[in-house]
Amino acid sequence: MKKPLFGDGKKKEKKEDPEDKSGQGLASNAASIIFIFFFLAVAYMLFSGGQEKTEEMALSELAEKIKSGQVEKISVEGDDLIITLEGEEKRKSKKEVETALSETLANYGVDPEELAAVETEIKNPTSVSYWLLNILPFLLPIVFIVLFFWLISRQVKGAGMQAFTFGQSKARFIDPKDKNQRVTFKDVAGVKEAKEELTEIVEFLKNPKKFHDIGARIPKGVILMGAPGTGKTLVARAVAGEAGVPFFHLSGSEFVEMFVGVGASRVRDLFKLAKKTSPAIIFVDEIDAVGRVRGTGIGGGNDEREQTLNQILVEMDGFEPNEKIIVMAATNRPDVLDPALMRPGRFDRRIILELPDIADREAILKIHARKKPLAENVNLKVVAQRTPGFSGADLYSLMNEGAILAARNDRKQILQDDLLRSIEKVLLGPERKSKLLSLDEKKITAYHEAGHAVVSSALPYADPVHKISIVSRGHAAGYTLKLPDEEKRFQSKREFLDNIASMLGGYAAERMIFDDLTTGPSNDIQVASALARDMVTKYGMSDTIGPVAFERMAGRSPMGATFEEFDYSEDVAALIDREVSAVMKTQMKRAEEVLLEHKSALHAVATKLREVETIEREEYEKILEAEGIKINKNKDAEKTPPEDNK
Repeated sequence: MKKPLFGDGKKKEKKEDPEDKSGQGLASNAASIIFIFFFLAVAYMLFSGGQEKTEEMALSELAEKIKSGQVEKISVEGDDLIITLEGEEKRKSKKEVETALSETLANYGVDPEELAAVETEIKNPTSVSYWLLNILPFLLPIVFIVLFFWLISRQVKGAGMQAFTFGQSKARFIDPKDKNQRVTFKDVAGVKEAKEELTEIVEFLKNPKKFHDIGARIPKGVILMGAPGTGKTLVARAVAGEAGVPFFHLSGSEFVEMFVGVGASRVRDLFKLAKKTSPAIIFVDEIDAVGRVRGTGIGGGNDEREQTLNQILVEMDGFEPNEKIIVMAATNRPDVLDPALMRPGRFDRRIILELPDIADREAILKIHARKKPLAENVNLKVVAQRTPGFSGADLYSLMNEGAILAARNDRKQILQDDLLRSIEKVLLGPERKSKLLSLDEKKITAYHEAGHAVVSSALPYADPVHKISIVSRGHAAGYTLKLPDEEKRFQSKREFLDNIASMLGGYAAERMIFDDLTTGPSNDIQVASALARDMVTKYGMSDTIGPVAFERMAGRSPMGATFEEFDYSEDVAALIDREVSAVMKTQMKRAEEVLLEHKSALHAVATKLREVETIEREEYEKILEAEGIKINKNKDAEKTPPEDNK
């Protein structure tokens, strides 16, 4: 059963895979050939089938019919004769080549007077029909073969041209005149310090002479560092939008290909394009994909990624003082970047984008709510208070989920309840209404979540409870939403210990009420154990070990198996394990003592959960007050410090 912790909201990033369109092009060409062949065949059938099939008649028989007066009309079309007999019956015949019809019939004994009694019409065939009817049967196969080879050669030519352009840059270009894609600082909330730093870049791009006259050189490279979703790409676009300069955007992974030299070629082509359109901004997203520390790859100095990085370093070093090109990059892993990238003259302007505080979150929510109809009861400040640790991308997802929820319920406006429900959806996932718990599972889940809530409310340094629910969300059968009332940049040892005890409250409640355990607390134990180990190995919060940091380095063997390396001895590792175990056992004992002392409150909260499934903060605090529990989270008040692992 997962419990949302402070600052563990994460955004999953999706990456697009390039589509292979070679098979589609071949299939499209084959379909085109078949269609054209079918069209020509139908056209020929229409032209050739325009004449009715008539019975042939010999000239001698025609002469007899004329003598007996049975012929009404004769149409002459070249050497062909179309004969109309009495009763509109038509026959077909042929006259002698290069001989007049009258002369031909006279040879068969037809008198001129008898021929004059028959209507005679001479038709000259049109050039189009003549050529189509006579040449198309021979021309059609030739046209088909020529067309087939032309399409095949075109396909081969396209592949050859693609090979020649393989080393060209794949950067996306954003024109500063394109208002639909233009982003300015007004579209970016929060990150005040970052925007102040970047204002200098904007002024340099607008008026470089101001800096050159005084002998100042603006940084060539600006690297944006921050957690995923903090708006690094958005800020880079805003700089280009404010300055009104072209913006070249691509990912670091787009430089690297399986062919040696392609990445370096693309780097050269990218900087060549940027110089032609200067002043301009080049933005490389996820630069850690190509800018990792060199010398660790299997290929050594000939590794394609390292060659690409070398070319980037050379291009940035080759700028002249009057070059008006700014290279910006973004990463959430600055610790793995090569030192040569970070030295002065390259990415020497480092800007950190942190997760937004409550005021910034409210401003971000207002930006994302511009085109969304909000109801009068919507209070974005309350939403901002409930979303500590959310990034800008998380807040965008929250507002979008709220709009989707309102549209799903056929409402024209977004309600406050839609946004509050969206917080839980972003944190934990959607409700699993089809996942119905049995009566026994529902009872166990209710006591489990009530145990978390009661322990958290009774301990002075644990985060306050905002909501309890036994409705399944994501992988959790239930959840207790605990959030701090104020922004915190540091956490004390007392807060860590109280939160660990709160995480073990569900485990203690199950064991105390049912005298048994389920798999439900597994995630609680994992998170609490990891936090206890960090206290001992990272934060120096163990009185026995003291202020010493112990690092673990994970790696991958050549056979693919993962392994961990430790920079301390086995004796120290055993001591760390004992300290972590002592922290867990001590806080487990505290959780059991709290639940024994407030057992009536545990029963009351669990019973209410089984009835309504979800309890909000106000209703929950009323239940505690009725059971005699006074919630006091004033950290300045004198309190007995919790027992540690001494």
